[in-house]
Amino acid sequence: MGGLGRTSSLSPLWLWIPIYICVVVVVVCVSVNVSAELQRIEHPAVKADATLSFLVIGDWGRKGTYNQSQVAFQMGRVADKLNIDFVVSTGDNFYDDGLTGVHDPAFQYSFSDIYTANSLQKQWYNVLGNHDYRGDVEAQLSPFLQNIDHRWFCQRSFFVHTEIAEFFFVDTTPFVDKYFLKPKDHKYDWRGVLPRKKYLSNLLKDLETALRDSTAKWKIVVGHHPVRSIGHHGDTKELLTHLLPILEANNVDMYMNGHDHCLEHISSTDSQMQFLTSGGGSKAWKGDVDKNRRDGVKFYYDGQGFMSVELKQMNAKVVYYDIFGNVLHVLNLSKALHYAI
Repeated sequence: MGGLGRTSSLSPLWLWIPIYICVVVVVVCVSVNVSAELQRIEHPAVKADATLSFLVIGDWGRKGTYNQSQVAFQMGRVADKLNIDFVVSTGDNFYDDGLTGVHDPAFQYSFSDIYTANSLQKQWYNVLGNHDYRGDVEAQLSPFLQNIDHRWFCQRSFFVHTEIAEFFFVDTTPFVDKYFLKPKDHKYDWRGVLPRKKYLSNLLKDLETALRDSTAKWKIVVGHHPVRSIGHHGDTKELLTHLLPILEANNVDMYMNGHDHCLEHISSTDSQMQFLTSGGGSKAWKGDVDKNRRDGVKFYYDGQGFMSVELKQMNAKVVYYDIFGNVLHVLNLSKALHYAI
């Protein structure tokens, strides 16, 4: 800056006008980028009757171990039967510490080599989990991975538009205080998140705007951490405080998550919202369940499995499966009734 000062004392004023203009433009551009809206992804209509079907799986990436391969096999069978449109992943895509980079072989060993059924060669929409944040987050977000496997799509937060439903994918890990205050021996990749307060404020504002403007028949929000759970991790208090009021105010039908390595269904006692946990993609059987908090709990399975969803204009069907393909629980929803049957 000292050099600029000396030059300005010898130059005509008009020579500096373009520099001042450039500085103003740069500042404006930075301000706009800080508050970017959620990216909207258009998922093309596949079925002539406008119905939609998909699978939900979470907490899976263990290179086929802990029954991941068995779950994947059953997913392929159900996906074929339902002719699914896509797969939703609720995070913790690669254990134990995410990916080391875009060339990490774990991407192939835990994803491409596992979900090989023809029926699963559809788009996968992924959110990040807390274990993913322990690795190179930018690697999972990189379009380069789509060159390795065309199915892969992952961003921090975004929403997917379909003919009868909109899916709002939310980056929940930065909400949780303990990852910042008590990380133990873990190192988290917070690039793109700091300053945290500004990041979360913008995310909540953009999500609220997107939900409010949505005219979709079904509104479904997907995150890694549970809002409600009686499993190992329990409720996520930060989401109860900051996220749940926005979901309730905008008539969200379902909140889907992983994090707890189980299958779970809890009906809200305050709205029509259904809390659906699908975190049984691999390692499970934690064994600790809060049996004293049964309000709204319709189903809990402390084991591995996944979930399927079929959406029609006025009805939805959610089915939970174990690693043998057995049906564990069925949820039927009606837009006319606004509650679970």
